[in-house]
Amino acid sequence: MMTTDELHVVYGTGPVGTAVIELLVVQGKRVRVVTRSGARKHLPAEVEIRKGDATNPADTKQASAGATHVYNCTNPVDYHRWPEQFPPLHRGVLEGAAANHAKLIVMENLYVYGPHRGAPMTETMPMHGRGSRSTTRVQMTRELFAAHRSGKVRVASVRASDLFGPHVTESLVGARLLEPLLAGQTAQLFANLDVPHSVSYIGDVGRALVAVGADDRALGRAWHAPNAPAVSLRQFAQLVGEEAGVQPKLAALPRLLTRALLPLLSLSTPQLRGLEENMYIGYEPYIVDHSAYTELFGNHATPLREAIRATVQWYRSQVSPEQPALA
Repeated sequence: MMTTDELHVVYGTGPVGTAVIELLVVQGKRVRVVTRSGARKHLPAEVEIRKGDATNPADTKQASAGATHVYNCTNPVDYHRWPEQFPPLHRGVLEGAAANHAKLIVMENLYVYGPHRGAPMTETMPMHGRGSRSTTRVQMTRELFAAHRSGKVRVASVRASDLFGPHVTESLVGARLLEPLLAGQTAQLFANLDVPHSVSYIGDVGRALVAVGADDRALGRAWHAPNAPAVSLRQFAQLVGEEAGVQPKLAALPRLLTRALLPLLSLSTPQLRGLEENMYIGYEPYIVDHSAYTELFGNHATPLREAIRATVQWYRSQVSPEQPALA
């Protein structure tokens, strides 16, 4: 049964936004989704769809009218153009939430911390992100919590590691890894396959955003979404193979070779431009400490094998009858 005392407005219908929307619907919340196209696509029939421009404060104020909660799950269209495309999205959604006195819950990532020599990441770690994308994220985070401290808008954020799960394709453990593995081909990665690496299941991330939004004690700070215990990418691939019934094949470039090749590869693939700023993510231990979150909300991290099983099922469901089956 739908509850009508709250209105949850969600910006972004990628994997994170979809996970948030689906959970809110299960909880019986009123949900309005704002997209550039206004198309429903894969979204549940229960949600209201509104066409809107997240970069336009006048538009976001109107689209968020009546909201008690606003979720910013947006992402720029072009990964290599974060500095130009991301801040307007961030500021537009913030203005819409502030104008309607709604709580603002923002999806972030771990770029803000920058290289940290493999130490477990906590929410209190200094923000030493380097390069255009990482410094853009740092700038947006500072603006976000400055707005909270000033009383302009009530804010909380959730940070997650590399995503995987249904609807996730753009990720270190997304299509670049899973599609070749499931097709019996070799997955090629810019990474050290044998260092521990926390990965975030999309369902757990969506649940964390909803939990943080529902509890005023969460306001004014960032929270790390809970993850299953970190494993290496080789171990992750082995679990994928066991669930899918395939023998995983992996190839990885050494760090020095990757550093030399990236500038050349980026000439023909714009998405790779500037990737060297975050190259440490694939080559050093990348471990997320989510103890602060679990102390307040409990540990709802999905067991890794269970999460991988759901991920494999989703990837296989995307194969059309005309396409060869993924193993």
